[in-house]
Amino acid sequence: MKKMAIIVSLSWLVIGCVSSEMDLAADGDWYEIGYSDGIKGRTQRSHKVLSELGHVHQADYDQGYLAGLDSYCNPDHAYQIGLSGTYYEGVCEGRDNAQKFRMEWQRGWDQSSSSN
Repeated sequence: MKKMAIIVSLSWLVIGCVSSEMDLAADGDWYEIGYSDGIKGRTQRSHKVLSELGHVHQADYDQGYLAGLDSYCNPDHAYQIGLSGTYYEGVCEGRDNAQKFRMEWQRGWDQSSSSN
C-alpha cells in the first residue's frame, strides 16, 4: 500500500511538471523552459524534441539554458548534487571550474553510493 501511494504521488509530480512545461510553451516562455533544463543539469534538448511542445523560440530557450547552467555548474553546489544521488550528465564540461565541479560532484556521489 505504501509503495502504491508513492507511485501515485510521483505520477502526479510528473504530470504536474509536464503540464507546467506545456503551459510555459503555450505562453511562449521558452526562456523559462531552457532555464529549467539548465538549472537541473539536463542535457540541452534539440529543436526537434522541443517542437513537440509547440512553436519553438530557440534563441530564448538557448539563453535560458545557459543562464540555468551558470547556476547549476557552480562547484560550491556540486558536492550536494552528487550527495543527493543526482547523476551528472557532463553539461559543465568546457566551462570554467568544470574540473572542480566534477571532482566535488564525484566526492558527493561516492559518499552517497557508499551509504546505500
